[in-house]
Amino acid sequence: MANGTLLYAQSGGVTAVINATASAVIQTARARKVKVLAARNGILGALREDLIDTSKESLAAIRALAHTPGGAFGSCRVKLKSLEADRAKYERLLDVLRAHDVRWFLYNGGNDSADTALKVSRLAQEFGYPLTCIGVPKTIDNDLAVTDCCPGFGSAAKYTAVSVREAALDVAAMADTSTKVFVYEAMGRHAGWLAAAAGLAAQHEGDAPHLILFPERAYDEAAFLAQVDKVVKRVGYCVVVASEGIRTADGTFVADAGGGKDAFGHTQLGGVASHLAGRVKDVLGYKVHWTLPDYLQRSARHIASKTDVEQAMAVGVAAVEYALKGMNSMMPVIVRTSDAPYRWKIAPASLDKIANHEKTMPANFLRKDGYGITAAARRYLEPLIRGENPPPYGRDGLPRYIALKNVAMRKKLAPM
Repeated sequence: MANGTLLYAQSGGVTAVINATASAVIQTARARKVKVLAARNGILGALREDLIDTSKESLAAIRALAHTPGGAFGSCRVKLKSLEADRAKYERLLDVLRAHDVRWFLYNGGNDSADTALKVSRLAQEFGYPLTCIGVPKTIDNDLAVTDCCPGFGSAAKYTAVSVREAALDVAAMADTSTKVFVYEAMGRHAGWLAAAAGLAAQHEGDAPHLILFPERAYDEAAFLAQVDKVVKRVGYCVVVASEGIRTADGTFVADAGGGKDAFGHTQLGGVASHLAGRVKDVLGYKVHWTLPDYLQRSARHIASKTDVEQAMAVGVAAVEYALKGMNSMMPVIVRTSDAPYRWKIAPASLDKIANHEKTMPANFLRKDGYGITAAARRYLEPLIRGENPPPYGRDGLPRYIALKNVAMRKKLAPM
């Protein structure tokens, strides 16, 4: 058995496939005779010395994680500040790692998580503690820098495209005497990747979605309402997909929920679909329906993309391999090597090139009128939603998801 233990933690909003990454991490480490601990509720568990002994789980349970959504060990939205501002917390974290002989730390999250992993790595170096820190990519927003795409996005994109296509068939059937406009709200604060994925639902001229609103383009209400009216008169109905992060020209979020900021300093958003629906009804007089899928977009494991599941597991395997090789402050990222046929590989990238960076939609992915996607966007997006990887179903007709025992390690330190 290798000397030391490996600590794995999940961060931020979970995805339909983050547990697939966890499954791959634990199975790969077990094959190398490395004990894996998991922090309960992300970085908070590490700070509280609330650690889970994954060796208490059967191999069958660990394998079942690969088809189970959510975060098996719990996650959290907590961002540590700079080493100077939050030094006591970082030193506490180092004390916990020492107490449990943690030599490898894998943090599964997005931009902010990559930043935390990088800071922990630097602090360990400062104190001369032998620790290898690896960031593991995860986010449905697909806004992580360097990597071609991000595990979690492909499945959320598939859910979005399928949901929009199915809802559009419903609207089309009722448009003559009922709903004329349907508004679908997609996640995406600063980047419109999920909204763009809805564009895959349209295969022919006139297909829904007819209008897509991206954070990368300023929202102009008068122009938008004119487009809605134009589409209804031409097609008979209009399906709109709006990213939650759309802003007006002055930078104000259309869907600012007035709830202040979250732990990452992000404005709380919510309700862009209801707002747009209200404006369409009040100004144009059309009957409108709207939907806010919210967590459904990131939890829909039953409709996961096979590509996404495979990539989620591949980064988990690579993360352990990088860690055991001592490749400190790195992240396994996805590199696209071919569009047709679609091919990809995993490669290492430095955390300092990823931490606190953000990848938005390229200009050539957005249609010139700003309301749809281009052929280039379609070439990029389509392979990411390909293939099916459904969970096993029980006789009750529901997916058979796993709930781990999550046995806690005995604490060795005084509470924080």
